[in-house]
Amino acid sequence: MQVKDYPNVHAMLKETVERYSAQTAYKWFVDAGRTESVNWKQFYEQVKTVAKSLMALGVKKDDKVNIVSYTCYPWVIADFGITSIGGSTVGIYQSNLPQDCKYIINHSDAVLVFAEDESQLKKLLEIRKEIPDIRKVVLFNGSYNDDDWVISFDEFLELGKNIPDKTFYERVDAVTPQDTAGIVYTSGTTGVPKGAVLTHDNITFTAQSVRESTDIRDDDEVFIFLPLAHVFARTCVYATLLTGRPTTFTRSMATVIDDIKVARPHWFASVPRIYEKVYSKVVSGAEAKGGAALKIFGWACEIGNQVSDYQLKKQPIPFLTKLQYQLATKLVFSKIKEALGGRLRWCISGAAPLNPTIGKFFHAAGILVLEGIGMTENTSFTNLNRYDDYRFGWVGPPGPGIEQKTSEEGEVMYRGRNVMKEYYKMPAETAETITEDGWQYTGDLGEIDSENFLKITGRKKDLIITAGGKNIAPAAIEGIMATSKYINQICVIGDRRKYLSALVTLDPDNIAEYAQENDIVFTNVDDLIDNEKVIRLIDDEVMRKNSELPSFETIKKVTIVPEFTIENSMLTPTLKIKKNVVSERHEVEIDSMYPNE
Repeated sequence: MQVKDYPNVHAMLKETVERYSAQTAYKWFVDAGRTESVNWKQFYEQVKTVAKSLMALGVKKDDKVNIVSYTCYPWVIADFGITSIGGSTVGIYQSNLPQDCKYIINHSDAVLVFAEDESQLKKLLEIRKEIPDIRKVVLFNGSYNDDDWVISFDEFLELGKNIPDKTFYERVDAVTPQDTAGIVYTSGTTGVPKGAVLTHDNITFTAQSVRESTDIRDDDEVFIFLPLAHVFARTCVYATLLTGRPTTFTRSMATVIDDIKVARPHWFASVPRIYEKVYSKVVSGAEAKGGAALKIFGWACEIGNQVSDYQLKKQPIPFLTKLQYQLATKLVFSKIKEALGGRLRWCISGAAPLNPTIGKFFHAAGILVLEGIGMTENTSFTNLNRYDDYRFGWVGPPGPGIEQKTSEEGEVMYRGRNVMKEYYKMPAETAETITEDGWQYTGDLGEIDSENFLKITGRKKDLIITAGGKNIAPAAIEGIMATSKYINQICVIGDRRKYLSALVTLDPDNIAEYAQENDIVFTNVDDLIDNEKVIRLIDDEVMRKNSELPSFETIKKVTIVPEFTIENSMLTPTLKIKKNVVSERHEVEIDSMYPNE
């Protein structure tokens, strides 16, 4: 790959604006079923206005600006405005509690906060006395007239009207590749969140590496619903920027399925949980119909799997199989594609392992889910399966310009311009993560084959060592169990224990349907946790899934518990289970599964 050495993120943006000025840049929903849009020229003028208003508020080079908001169009304008004048964007998840916000605001040394709406403002007002360095809060939506500490977005945009372009461009030209563009705080599955410092060069290089690793075509559109506070979604935004193609933002996680039908994207990026949910819903729907419909669904999946195998092996599809697949597509798969907008060609799955069964199911339906990997510390991109070269259960080769290897202990390591500069104000942790010659430790265990494809076998910190000395990576087991339509979440237990057990939560829709069919009285899902029929059902589901595992990886005992959520601190904002928190909260339930220990 021929890497262009952009001086900063703004230069990358300016190049796109000059090349695609009249083409649509971003779309957003003004209400259900209706979007508005801007072209690249209009977007750039808005970025300039934001940047000038920040300057008017005294934001200087290297100043940190927080954004506490769900994914939305103003988030992106603010981000480019901040970075254009040498400031650093620091995202905060809209689901973070006030005390979490306080930690990130203070630790990042922020001087200003963009807040999505009044609900986010309430958090900031609650901790106002504890965040003394914040000069202003700018509301993306709504207004707050009771306090001059808070201004509306429209009021904010007026502040920079008198700053000349010359002054703005002087600030832009002063930004260098090694200046900080953003600090992204880890989601904190264990310990205190760490702030990964990402430079302008980190972002512009990674955007190019992603662009070269994907199949973004001249008429493609992308759909964004992942949180922009996480660098995974932002890297998708930066990579798409290079192509000049439109990006549509969803209204909320609750409206993704409705919005995607309107947006009709050609690709999107997601975490495995979303694909698991879609898979479970489709399979459950087919099973609910039963009879001929279920038989047709099963036949279609069988034919789709055959076609998937031929494509994976790059072999021609036999004529009869091709005809059968056309019929299967008409009867079954077209409905899945239509539910996702009708134009979806491929997707990216990252942040956690994707069960190969689910990947193959989507492929059979004509949607290629390309699994990849990245982490906050390497700008959320290292490896990705390619559109024309992929394997299920692997995360693909590294992107252009990125080196990979494994340590003597099997830990995956990377070196490249995607690797962060440092952890903010944490030199000891930085030294533990990045070697003197630039290699980054990831905490992932993996194997690399002769074609440079990487397979992740587990996480060092999650590795379970049983009392019998077996080393077990729980992620693969959890992925298999997650294909059950009745299991929502699962946390495998067993470190230093004689056998594996699991805490599971119930899929609310499917378990409610089961309860109704079996005349079980309940008012909410939690009422079903201790129901004997439900317990037997989940035991049977786990035993059935155990058949896909070697004996030492099978789950011997299961306990049903309430859902793991962000609100009860058992999930990170990126939907990863905080296993240490779960284990602590459910210590009694875990111990009950090991009565003789």
